[in-house]
Formats: sequence, C-alpha cells, structure tokens
Amino acid sequence: MLNNGTECNVDAKFVNYMYAITYTVILIPGLIGNVLALWIFYAYIKETKRAVIFMINLSIADLLQVLSLPLRIFYYLNQSWPFGKFICMFCFYLKYVNMYASIFFLVCISVRRFLYVIYPFKCNDRKRIIDLYISIAGWIIVCVGCLPFPLLRVNNNTTSNNHCFVDLPLVDIGITNSVMAVTLAELFGFVTPLLIVLYCSWKTVLSLRETHTISHDLGEKKKALKMILTCAVVFLICFAPYHISFPLDFLVKANKITECLQRKAILTLHPVALCLASMNSCLDPVIYYFTTDEFKRRLSRQDLTESNEIQTYCNMVLVKRSSRPEL
Repeated sequence: MLNNGTECNVDAKFVNYMYAITYTVILIPGLIGNVLALWIFYAYIKETKRAVIFMINLSIADLLQVLSLPLRIFYYLNQSWPFGKFICMFCFYLKYVNMYASIFFLVCISVRRFLYVIYPFKCNDRKRIIDLYISIAGWIIVCVGCLPFPLLRVNNNTTSNNHCFVDLPLVDIGITNSVMAVTLAELFGFVTPLLIVLYCSWKTVLSLRETHTISHDLGEKKKALKMILTCAVVFLICFAPYHISFPLDFLVKANKITECLQRKAILTLHPVALCLASMNSCLDPVIYYFTTDEFKRRLSRQDLTESNEIQTYCNMVLVKRSSRPEL
C-alpha cells in the first residue's frame, strides 16, 4: 500500500544542496577545461586525423551545459526561478542535450580511433569531411530526440511559475506511452552506444595480440585502446547510474513502486545519478589530456617555447623588412 507521508520522500534541502554543490564544483574546471580543449584542438585540427572533429563537438556539448550551471546553482540555493519559463525549459533541455550528445560523440571517438588503428591507410582527409557530416547529423538527432524531456515538463499551473528543473511535474501521457519512451531512451541512448564502445575495446585488444604487429603499430594500438577504454570508463561512471535509476524513478513517479523503503532509496539514488551524469563535463578534458598527444604537447613547456621562438623569429623578420629603404 502506497504511503504518501513525508517519510517516503527524500529531504528536499539535502537534494537541493547536493545539486548546488555538485554544479559549483563542476563550473570552473568544466569552463576552463573545455575552453582550453577547443583552443588546442582548433590549433591542431590540420595536424591530426584522430577523431579531432568529434572531440571539438564533445567540448562544445560540455561547454553548453557548463554555461547554464550558474542559473542552476542560483535556483537550488534560492528555490526560486525569476528568469521566466522559456529560460527554465531551455536550461532543462541543455542538460539532456549535453548528456546524449556526449554519449554520441564518445561513441564516435571510440569508433574513429578503432578504425584508425585497424585501417590506417583508409583514414585520409576525406574522412574529416565525413566526420563533419556525422557530427551535424548527430546534433540534429540528439536535439530532436531530447525534445520530449522539456515537452513532458511543460506546466501551465500558475502556482509553479517559480519552480524549475526536477521540481516541475511530469505530463501524464499514459503508462504504455511512458514505458515505450523510457525503453527507447534506454536502448538507443545508452545500451547500444555502450555495446559499441565495448566492441571497439574488445577488437582493439585482439589486434594487440597479433604476432606480426610492428612496434610503431603496437604503440598506436595501445594509444587507441587507452582512449577507447577511457571512454568506456566515463560511460560507466557518468551515464550508467543515471540509466539504471531512470526507469526506476519513472516507476516511482508512476506509483508502480509503492513500498516505502524502495521509493525512498530510488528517490535518493536518482539525484546522485544526475549529479554523476553532469560530471562528464569535467572528465572529458581529462580524457583529452591523458589520451591525446596533441593536447599534452600543446600544454608542454617545449611546445610553448617553440611557439615563442617562432613568434620571435617572425617579429624579427618583419622588423628587418620594415627597416629596408624603399626603392
């Protein structure tokens, strides 16, 4: 029997402070890390064929969410939303666009690195155009696919004008439609992408065992495996808890789970899972640094020294040319 008492609910203050603290921790590292990543990958876009287009798009997806965090922090600290309904829905929408765009581009990075190792001679400049087209198609699919999240939270009740995000009530679309929507989100938004990443990891591991692999190829395969495995770790840390708690949270809100302890456990787990899903905005730049040579090289003193020497040489040349008398 369903107990509607407060003992079956989580402490609202605890949840609000958890969201506010998590987003505050993410804000500065996520902003600096992704802006830095965009600068570095733009500088090296012509020098590498290793999924740089997908990394740029992943940084853009993370940056979009990071830029919305100050408004989220304000709301969870003040429990009031004075910025209007449209901005509320747009920020709510960005959360899911970031999550599923990150999933999409992490898969693309894994597949691209896998193909680069297995078929190195087929990776040419034409692939860069294909990567661009895939990225555009991915953004369209993700943006359209995430529209139900804000649409199912649209509420015309005047008493909730100051509420936003998780405090908005769900629109009742019926149990059949709801189960179908949750199943599709789980299948295409998480299970299939995770299987693809795991497959790329498995095939790359098998390629390392090939006896005819030369040392150069072995090094490239190890780098690819490190990146693919890191993408898989991000999947498991950031996105697995959310996609485990998501259907359970739906069953609680649909009053299909009525036992008090179970309801309270799920309503506690789901906010924690949401916070972990937001952490990918900070973890993705870590992936770039530890798995991408271009990222390390750009941040190294040697690279910075070389850049300064080149700039100094160019300035000297310009000064000499300007000092020449005109004929």
